[in-house]
Amino acid sequence: MSKFSSWLCVIIVAVFGVAVSGSESKIGIYELKRGDFSLKVTNFGARIISVVLPDQNGKAVDIVLGYESIKDYLNDTRYFGAIVGRVANRIGGAQFTLNGIHYKLDANENQNMLHGGKKGFSQQIWKVEEYVKSEANPYIVLAYYSLDGEEGFPGNLHVRVTYVLLDSYNLRVIMEAEGFDKATPVNLAQHSYWNLGGHNSGDVLSDEVQIFASHITPVNQQLIPTGQISPVKGTPYDFLQSHKIGSQMKKGLPEGYDINYALDGRDDEEEDEEELKLAVIAHSKKTGIGMKISTSAPGVQFYTANYLSNVTGKGGYIYQAHAAYCFETQGFPDSVNHPNFPSQIINPGEVYTHYMLYEFKIKHD
Repeated sequence: MSKFSSWLCVIIVAVFGVAVSGSESKIGIYELKRGDFSLKVTNFGARIISVVLPDQNGKAVDIVLGYESIKDYLNDTRYFGAIVGRVANRIGGAQFTLNGIHYKLDANENQNMLHGGKKGFSQQIWKVEEYVKSEANPYIVLAYYSLDGEEGFPGNLHVRVTYVLLDSYNLRVIMEAEGFDKATPVNLAQHSYWNLGGHNSGDVLSDEVQIFASHITPVNQQLIPTGQISPVKGTPYDFLQSHKIGSQMKKGLPEGYDINYALDGRDDEEEDEEELKLAVIAHSKKTGIGMKISTSAPGVQFYTANYLSNVTGKGGYIYQAHAAYCFETQGFPDSVNHPNFPSQIINPGEVYTHYMLYEFKIKHD
C-alpha cells in the first residue's frame, strides 16, 4: 500500500504503561532527528508532540503546542498534534446516507460529529510498524485498524501515517487508508497547533499568513457547511496576499478563524494524488521562522485556536486563545451530505492517500 511498506525496523525509545479503554497498553515517544532539526511523535493518536529547529539567532525553538507528559494527552480534548479521523472536521447531524443505507454516527459536538467521534483516531493507540533513525531521511510509520461500525462508520479500514524528515528542514507526511468490505467516507487530517515564535511565545496575531484559496465553504452557527462555496475577495477571509492575522480579524472576525478554504488549483479529480499544491505560507518575526505547507488535499481548515483557555502546556506554560494556528489540509467538511463537494468515499479495495509537505525556512535579519 505504501512505498515505505518494505522497510522494517522498530526501535522503541520510551514506553509507558497506560490504562486505555480498560486495558494496559503501551504508549511510546519516538524521535526523528536530522542535524539541528527534530520531530517527536507518540503512537497515541499518531500525534506530533514537538518540532524543534533553530531560530534566526541559532536558538533551538519548539514550534508546536503540546503537553508536558503522555498522561496529559489521554485527557486531551483539543486534538493537539493528532491524526484525526475516520472523518476529520464536522458531519452535520452525525449522519449520512451512502448507497441507500442511512448511517447514524457518534455525536460528540451537540448533535454533530467532530473529528471522528468520542473515540476517533486521535484517541486510539497506533501500532509502530516501522521506525528508522539511522538513514539520511529518518522516518516512522504508524498504523491503526478501524473496525466496521466503529463510531458508526461502515466497513473495516486499515490506516497508516508516515512522518519523514527530509533535508533543508522539511517534513513530509503521508496519510493512507485502505477499505476492505464496504464503501466508507475517509478524511484524515494532521491537527498540530503551530506557533512559529515558539510554543511558549504568546499569541500569533502578529504572524503573517498567506492562504492560496479564492473561496471558502461558509458555515452555519454550529460550524456546519451550508453547501455554498463563496469567494473570499473583499471579506476578512481574504489571505490571497500575506496579512497579519490580527489585522484581518479586525475587519469583522474578532473571535478568530475556524473555516475551510477551497484551495486553488486544477480540478481535484484531474490531479495526480502525489502532486502537491501550495496551500499556506506563514511567518513569525519573533524567530524569523517561516513555514510553507503543500498538500494533495482539496481544502485546508484555518483555525486560530479560538477556544484555548488556561490550558497548561509544555514546561507549565499556560496556553490562551490565539496561542497558535492550525492548518488542517483535508477534504471539505460534511462532504458526505453535500454532493457538490469533492467526494471522500472510498470503495472496497481502493486506497485513500493524503500527502503533505512542511517546508521550514529561517530568515536572518
